[in-house]
Amino acid sequence: MQIEPIAYFHSPLTSKFGVPRQGGLAKSLSGRVVFEPAYRRVEAVRGLEEFSHLWLIWEFSGNRSYQIDDSNTSGENLTVRPPRLGGNERVGVFASRSPFRPNRLGLTCALLNKVEIHPHLGPVIHVLGADLMDGTPIFDVKPYVRYADCHPEAYCGFVDQKEWNRMEVEIPASLAAFFSDDELVGLREVLSLDPRPQYHHDEHRVYGMPYAGLDVRFRVVGHCVHVVSVEK
Repeated sequence: MQIEPIAYFHSPLTSKFGVPRQGGLAKSLSGRVVFEPAYRRVEAVRGLEEFSHLWLIWEFSGNRSYQIDDSNTSGENLTVRPPRLGGNERVGVFASRSPFRPNRLGLTCALLNKVEIHPHLGPVIHVLGADLMDGTPIFDVKPYVRYADCHPEAYCGFVDQKEWNRMEVEIPASLAAFFSDDELVGLREVLSLDPRPQYHHDEHRVYGMPYAGLDVRFRVVGHCVHVVSVEK
């Protein structure tokens, strides 16, 4: 089977660095699904606005191709190091939500904000909380159906065993002024998730992250993310 993108995602996050590690963690982070010309018809989304959430099936387009080394008999090339485990312990790739996968397919449940009928782009789907970077190819859109998709009794392996606390975020008023109110809320949520690799602990290191067309630079000291500059 050969599949082609039906749409592309647009987000203030223009690189992999800073993208939330799961959908729904940054609930105010906005994004748009813009269809390719063949699908820019109102009929394609008829009834979608009656659902609160939807599934996006997409490609980890920013990742290198997954390589299997047949000469490695240990099976280590079929394991990954989830951030939830501190980036040091390994689990099987199919027991993880790692972006490094054989077919680079991603699955995200996002909150449907609205469906806009654009005069040139046709139906544009506005969502909140998606963990996709700008330019991500979208292969399918499906409505979230509670009776089939919701499993409150589910248990989640190592995810349940490792608590993940959000960081505090400090953004000086002079730097916060670079962003709209909505952009600022999304940025705070993204930074509170600690975008750094989980094995980084240098409190003096300054990190840079593109967001909403600007370069946001920050340090992490203790349990607080300090934004130190915003550059164009």
